[in-house]
Amino acid sequence: MRNIAIIAGGDSSEYVVSVKSSANVIKAIDTTLFTPWMISIRNGAWVVMDEGVELATVNKDDFSFLLNGQKITPEYAYIMIHGTPGEDGNLQGYFEMLGIPYSSCGVQSSALTFNKNFCNQYLRSYGIPIARSVRIKAGEKFDPQDLAQLLGLPMFVKPSAGGSSFGVTKVKTSQEIEAAVVHALNESPEVLAEQFIDGKEFTCGVIGIDSDITVLPVTEVIPKKEFFDYEAKYTPGMADEITPARISQELTQKVQKITRQIYQLCNCKGIVRVDYILKGETFYFLEINTVPGMTATSFIPQQIKAAGMDLTTVLTDIIAAGLRNKQA
Repeated sequence: MRNIAIIAGGDSSEYVVSVKSSANVIKAIDTTLFTPWMISIRNGAWVVMDEGVELATVNKDDFSFLLNGQKITPEYAYIMIHGTPGEDGNLQGYFEMLGIPYSSCGVQSSALTFNKNFCNQYLRSYGIPIARSVRIKAGEKFDPQDLAQLLGLPMFVKPSAGGSSFGVTKVKTSQEIEAAVVHALNESPEVLAEQFIDGKEFTCGVIGIDSDITVLPVTEVIPKKEFFDYEAKYTPGMADEITPARISQELTQKVQKITRQIYQLCNCKGIVRVDYILKGETFYFLEINTVPGMTATSFIPQQIKAAGMDLTTVLTDIIAAGLRNKQA
């Protein structure tokens, strides 16, 4: 059987979610075809883990490790790190240099989509509807009153790089803006102050294997808080997630078409999820997740099931395609 690595952890606030996602991926791996190894990356330490027990240290020179005197070098990397260094292009560059195939988008695609400001500007140039926003860099001066006048209130203040709604604040008065920016800067060196669009939230996944792109059923998200923050995402009962979404066939096809377009414009690969706000009949792009959550209750497993597909089969196809393309 072929050795593959499931890479978990990372250096962002999404560490815990990554570990849970990785555990669910390992559970779904077809062990008649592959031997999965969980490799945890955290604060520079790369270790092979098994149910919380450290088995070995990874040699970063060639992505190998020693176990019982035997050298094991995984042939494939399934990246499940949300945030840095798994979603921003850093790990992708490492595996490119070693010639090891991996599951996620490439270096350029990952770097582009990870930075919300860059991604917004790029997609806006292709006519994708996106809320107005202003970028604020660490140490940069800004006038809360000017922001409020430009974007309106309420507004969202969020990290330009990051996920799981860490560091996001819904600001209702100009007096709250400065504290919200400081809060967001704890997650990212730059921040977006973004226009609030009053609408319903939807999310749509995509699976790309070679040239075959499958757009998954759409999920409707109904948070029981003011917005879909970390607590609403990961606390049972804090949000209703309905798949397929309760929208017309016309709107479903519309958002699936936009999702496919975004996937192709950003040159994505593997499993990706795109989030939206629907106001009237317009879907406003929120963000693209190139390493989306894969916990048992995450959107992608829900959508795969709703599509009549099997997670184990999907993962097998993705890994097999990567190994096959390497040999070619």
